[in-house]
Amino acid sequence: MSELSVSHLLGIKYLQKSDIDLIFETADHFKEVINRPIKKVPSLRDITIANLFFENSTRTRLSFELAEKRLSADVVNFSAASSSVKKGETLIDTVNNILSMKVDMVVMRHPNPGAGVFLSKHVNASIINAGDGAHEHPTQALLDAYSIRERLGEVSGKKVVIVGDILHSRVALSNIFALNKLGAEVKVCGPLTLIPKYIESLGVTIEPSLQKALNWCDVANMLRVQNERMEVSYFPSTREYRQQFGVNKQLLNSLDKEIVIMHPGPINRGVEITSDVADSKQAIILDQVENGVAIRMAVIYLLASKIKQ
Repeated sequence: MSELSVSHLLGIKYLQKSDIDLIFETADHFKEVINRPIKKVPSLRDITIANLFFENSTRTRLSFELAEKRLSADVVNFSAASSSVKKGETLIDTVNNILSMKVDMVVMRHPNPGAGVFLSKHVNASIINAGDGAHEHPTQALLDAYSIRERLGEVSGKKVVIVGDILHSRVALSNIFALNKLGAEVKVCGPLTLIPKYIESLGVTIEPSLQKALNWCDVANMLRVQNERMEVSYFPSTREYRQQFGVNKQLLNSLDKEIVIMHPGPINRGVEITSDVADSKQAIILDQVENGVAIRMAVIYLLASKIKQ
C-alpha cells in the first residue's frame, strides 16, 4: 500500500497531489464502513489521540472525535477554556504534559497561524491541524474537494467560486491550495475589502459580481462573514452584504444551469444563503458533514500507519 509523503497534516500546501488521491481512496473505503450497521473498525486499537482545541469548535471537534472512535482509537479531549493555559502555561509545556501520558497523535485547533508547524518541530507526535487562525484548515478543504468529486465525478476541470469573507477564512486558503493541486479553476467573489491583496498570486482570479461568478461556476462554496475576527467594519451593513453577495432561490433559478452549493458551516441563514437554498437539492452541505468523518478517518489512519512503522 502506498503511504503519505508527510508525517503530519499541517496544511494542504505541504501535500502532493498523490497524497490527496490516497486520502480520497482511503476515505472511499471508510465511507462504506460508516454506512454499515456496525460502524467501527479495530484499525487503531493501540493508538491514543489527544484533541486540543484552543478555539471554540463544535462540528470539527465532533467530526474528529467520531472519526477516532470509529477507528477504535483511545481519545483524550482537552479544552483550553478549562486548562492550565489560562494560568499561563506555554503551548509546548501543555502538549508535552499530554504526550508524557503516552499520546501518539495530536489534533489541534489554535488561534495563532503556524501553531501546528511550530508544535511539529518541538514534540514527538503526529500533528493534525484542525484550523490555525486565519491560515489553514486542511481537513475541511479535503472534505470539500472530496464532496465535489462525489457529486460531479471529478475535481479536475471544474469551475469553483468561493464567495464571502476570503480575508479571514482558513477554509478559503486551504480550498484554493487543494483545488489548484487537483486541477480545478478557482475564482473568489466578495466585498473587495474582504479579499486579500495577494490572492491572485495563488492562481485564482477575482470576480466582483456574484451574478457573473454564479453563471461561470459549477460549484459555489459559500463562506460566512467572520465577525469575530473583525475589529473594524469591512462593509456598510449586513443588509447590503446580503443584497450583493447573498444567494437566494430566485437568484439560483435565474441561472441558465444548475450549480452545486456548498458551505463549511456554521451557516448564517438569511445572510450568505437563504434557508430555501441551504435545504435544496442543489446544496451538498450535509454530504460535506458526512464526508468529513470519512476524510478524517482516512487522514488519521494514514498518519497512524506511519507511526506504527
